[in-house]
Amino acid sequence: MLLALLIIMLWGSCLLFAFRLEVEAAHPLTYLLVLLQMHLFTGLFITAHDAMHGVVCPTHPRLNHWVGRLCAALFVYNSYSRLRPRHYRHHRLVATASDPDYHAGNPAFLPWYLKFLREYVSWWQILLAAITYNLLILVVPVPNVLLYWVLPSVLSTFQLFYFGTYLPHKGEHDVHNLHKARSQPKHHLWAFLSCYFFGYHYEHHDKPNLPWWLLWREVK
Repeated sequence: MLLALLIIMLWGSCLLFAFRLEVEAAHPLTYLLVLLQMHLFTGLFITAHDAMHGVVCPTHPRLNHWVGRLCAALFVYNSYSRLRPRHYRHHRLVATASDPDYHAGNPAFLPWYLKFLREYVSWWQILLAAITYNLLILVVPVPNVLLYWVLPSVLSTFQLFYFGTYLPHKGEHDVHNLHKARSQPKHHLWAFLSCYFFGYHYEHHDKPNLPWWLLWREVK
């Protein structure tokens, strides 16, 4: 719960800080903030994901799911109630035609990514994002909104998909691989920076009751 609150506060604080800056194309801080916001957007989604598994606040299920709803909504109005049953289906029916995260035939990155977006992005979400953008630019310079809110959220979807779906589930899997998933090579710092340890994807499917910050302990 403390880590969830920390991610939420860091995301909000960095966003407010970035909105007040004057954008300078030649300044390294500009690009550092984009990457930081991308990582924090990913952290919001990972926290919402952990809430789906009931591990953000296991002793208080209602609070757990409220935190999940908040984190999902902060990630550009994702619907927790829409995400949750789809994610359960992914775990139950992994790498089958009924798996919303899977693309039959293991196509290239882009077609699979577009299918992934169709499964999880709704028109209501796009409408709310458009309204928010037009309200933000009334008080925040357009370059700041594009660089520190729009761009990081889009980049985060690539990050989540590439490290959390595409790499773990693409290609053929051994018949004895019950979870039809693989893990990235053991490197804890890179695993955290790339996707909050979700590159250790077999371990997540094997023990979905573990929060993201304990997955590294399961890697052999």
